[in-house]
Amino acid sequence: MAFNDLFLRACRSEPVEMTPVWMMRQAGRFLESYRALRKKADFLTMCKTPELAAAATMLPVNEVGVDAAILFSDILIPIEPMGMELQFTPAPLFPDPIRNRAQIDALRVPDPEESVPFVMDAVRLLRKELDGKVPLIGFSGAPFTLATYMVEGGGSKSYIHLKSLMYQEPGLYAALMDKITDTVIRYLNAQIAAGAQAVQVFDTWGGILSPGDYETFDLPYTRRVIEGLNREGVPVIHYVGTGSALLSKIKEAGSDVVGVDWRIDLDEARKILGPGIAVQGNLDPTALFAPIPEIERRVKEILDRVGDAPGHIFNLGHGILPPTPEAHAKAFVDAVHRYSKKSG
Repeated sequence: MAFNDLFLRACRSEPVEMTPVWMMRQAGRFLESYRALRKKADFLTMCKTPELAAAATMLPVNEVGVDAAILFSDILIPIEPMGMELQFTPAPLFPDPIRNRAQIDALRVPDPEESVPFVMDAVRLLRKELDGKVPLIGFSGAPFTLATYMVEGGGSKSYIHLKSLMYQEPGLYAALMDKITDTVIRYLNAQIAAGAQAVQVFDTWGGILSPGDYETFDLPYTRRVIEGLNREGVPVIHYVGTGSALLSKIKEAGSDVVGVDWRIDLDEARKILGPGIAVQGNLDPTALFAPIPEIERRVKEILDRVGDAPGHIFNLGHGILPPTPEAHAKAFVDAVHRYSKKSG
């Protein structure tokens, strides 16, 4: 089988004969085969067992026909070796959240090959299994998003603890962010060295910030991560959840590709981002609950907005939702391929 490099070429804004498509969280709970695999171990054990992580990663490639595989893992994996206990109950929980300087001073910047070797082992295993199929994407949470969990102790609706730290003790906040940023750089570079062919920086909660706060408290650290990566031949994707209002700032981080949610039309997003930056995403994940003809119509509408301009990876504007019907996910992928395929 010839190597499918559609995704990598689109990341580099090169011409492609068909628009590549993959889905964030594609190895997750919407697949019946994943639920069967999940019965073998709890979520954290799956993340830490290379064979199970590789098996989950391969499922959407083999069953749905996506054009890229993304490592089965979790954005919070690099935090645990920094010195914080991580639990899934099933939501992520840090029982002892960051509240003072002593806790920040105690945090380590670990060597990922020593502290999370299972991640790199999974990457190496997957490169062998994927040979001749599709590229492998590695990933990490962005420093700001990781900080939200470390300071809040888990998910939050208002992020009072983190924002209070930002506003009241900016020096302390900067000290925390410096350690997280250095950890993320090491973590992603280790994935690249192990064989990841692209990496995505997930700033899931970056959109909770105003444009000014994003520019002050988030952007500098994401930019440092991207600048610190061994990027030769390895595209970097930058995704900010609910980040449509921040695109003019997001482009300054320096990624090759910017993930776009569904709260802005894709042609408008491209105008803001400017030439030379590829785009990914844009379809509302809940659109996959629509009848298949409506899914196809929405796919075609987004493709029409892009036109023949290079640098487009089709994806959802956030992760695929667990109750999504498998047939609808497959119809989505098929529609992207069918409507974007160039004749001749």
